This record gives sequence, C-alpha cells and structure tokens, in this order.
Amino acid sequence: MRILAAGDHFVGTGLLADAVRAEIGAGHELSELTLPWPVEPFGPVANVHEASGTEEQVIEALAGAEVAVTQMAPFTKQVFAAAPGLKLVSVCRGGPVNVDLAAATEAGVAVTYAPGRNAGAAAEFAVGMILAAMRRISTSSAELLGGTWRGDYYAYDQAGLELDGTTVGLVGYGAIGARVAKVLVAFGAKVLVSDPFADPAKVAADGAERVELDDLLRRSFVVSLHARLTEETRHLIDAAKLALLPKGAVLVNTARGGLLDYSPLPEALRSGRLGALALDVYDIEPPPADWALRDAPNVIATPHLAGASRQTAERAANIVAAEVGRYVRGEALANLANPEVLRP
Repeated sequence: MRILAAGDHFVGTGLLADAVRAEIGAGHELSELTLPWPVEPFGPVANVHEASGTEEQVIEALAGAEVAVTQMAPFTKQVFAAAPGLKLVSVCRGGPVNVDLAAATEAGVAVTYAPGRNAGAAAEFAVGMILAAMRRISTSSAELLGGTWRGDYYAYDQAGLELDGTTVGLVGYGAIGARVAKVLVAFGAKVLVSDPFADPAKVAADGAERVELDDLLRRSFVVSLHARLTEETRHLIDAAKLALLPKGAVLVNTARGGLLDYSPLPEALRSGRLGALALDVYDIEPPPADWALRDAPNVIATPHLAGASRQTAERAANIVAAEVGRYVRGEALANLANPEVLRP
C-alpha cells in the first residue's frame, strides 16, 4: 500500500511518517510532501478553506496512493478526480476544513479528523489571554520595555480584577471550552456557558451554568469564544451583541476570526464599552498594515498560536496514524467526517 504523508512545519512530514510506521509496521511505501504552513499563512484553495500548498503539488505527490495523512493539504474535487486509487484521507485537525467532503464522498474516499488534538494547548492559551487582559500583563510589559513605568495601574480605578468571583461567559462548549471552564472554576470564577449542543448535566457537573447567549453577554465581565465557525455562527458577536456586555468588559477570541464582527471593535475600545480585547484569530490573517485595531487601546494580539504546542503536533500525528491502522486492519474508523461514504 502506498501512503502519502503531507506534513508542514508544525505537524512535520517526518512526524507523520514515523507515527504511521509505528502504527502499521513495515511493508508499506510512504511518500512525503512538505507544505509551507506556518511559514506562509494558510488560505482558501479552490473551494476548501485553511489549506496550504497547491492542488498540483498534492496531485503529483498522490500518484498511486491509497491513503493520505495531512494537516493542511488541499483535497479538492480536482484532487480527488486525479487520484482514483485514493480511499482514505486522515486529517489531523479538529475539522477537515481543507477537504471537499462532498467530492470525497462522491469519489468513495473516507475522510477522518482529529477532535481534541489541541484542546489542552488551546485551553491553556485562552486562560492565559484572559489573565493577560484582566491584569494588563502584556500591555504593561510592552509599556515598560518601551520606557514607561505605569505605576498608575496600581490605582484603584485602574487596577485589574481577579478571576475569583468574576463571571466569565464561554461561547461554545466543545473539548476546549469544557477544559477552560474547569480551570476557571478552579480559580473561583462563576462560569456561564452558551452552546445549544452542550449537555446541561455535563455543564453543571463541570461547575458551570448553561444559559442563552444574550443572558450570558449581559451577565459576564469576561467573554471567551470557543465555538466552531459555521454559517450560523459567523459574526455571532456583532455590534448589537457587544452592546449587551457590561461596560468595561473583556472579550477574548482564540477560536475563529469569523465569529466576530471586527468593525465595531475599535470604537468599542476607545469608548470604554470594551475594557480589553485579546485576539489570537482574525477575519483576515495576517491582519493588513492598515488594520484598525493596531492603534486601539488595550488590545492583545498574537499570531494564531493557541494550538501551537509540541504535544499538539505529536498528538495529531498519532491520531491520524491510528486511523490508518484501523483502515489497514479493516476496523471501523473512529472519527469519520463523511459516514455516508460507507452506505451502499
């Protein structure tokens, strides 16, 4: 069997290949392709999103392959048409957004994904962003390194707030949101959750309370976004939703840029409607040179790093390799994104 390991500079090609070999042993031919992400930003390729590399690169590398493992390679209708022997694409991401699932199903190709592979890293990062925004950690550091000692931040009306006793709202309660909730509860925060798919009993067992989105926004001094981006959640937080927040609230987005309408944010910060904004994701990545938030006050911005831990890369490689092992042994796939491909 020929297997393509299409890695990048995070989930490396060698990491993928080694994980597959450890899972299925010798006797299979592994070919390799290294894509430019994250040295070069991902973007849309044909009709798939958040992909790296070109259709032509993938088609050439796939010649004769029955299985492909990847994080970022674009698997489009054109790619599937050019690879008639392909039977499995295993994507080491929380969702196979770089795969045209309809085209895969039409071509008879099973597509798997890797839920939770970066849950620990992303949850830690989100909590770090919340703390940094509430206690001015990054902004005061930047000011000090720039030569300004902000002793006035110790004044009562400028001082930050503790998580202990603060109400924090989490929008989205998947693997990441649930981990964040448990950490915040341990800090003593009151945690509200808005997610129509979350089990209220599980939310309660985690020490949180499930509420409707508008109620969460009205009651939360800190709001952290953890929802998946769909047509229903695009611009979920817009100007009208921002207006529901308590004055001076903190907003954190480490999930997907499209969840936020960015246009009202600069004025919300300048007016004090928002007390601080912490972002790891953006509507355009990277943000353009004339990005309106560059000179807005109390902004923390990082370059889409929430999931960037070595453990995430290793875990992702092991998850997709395990799926290859199941395929080789004729077992049921654990995380199949297109189950209809199995129907006669």
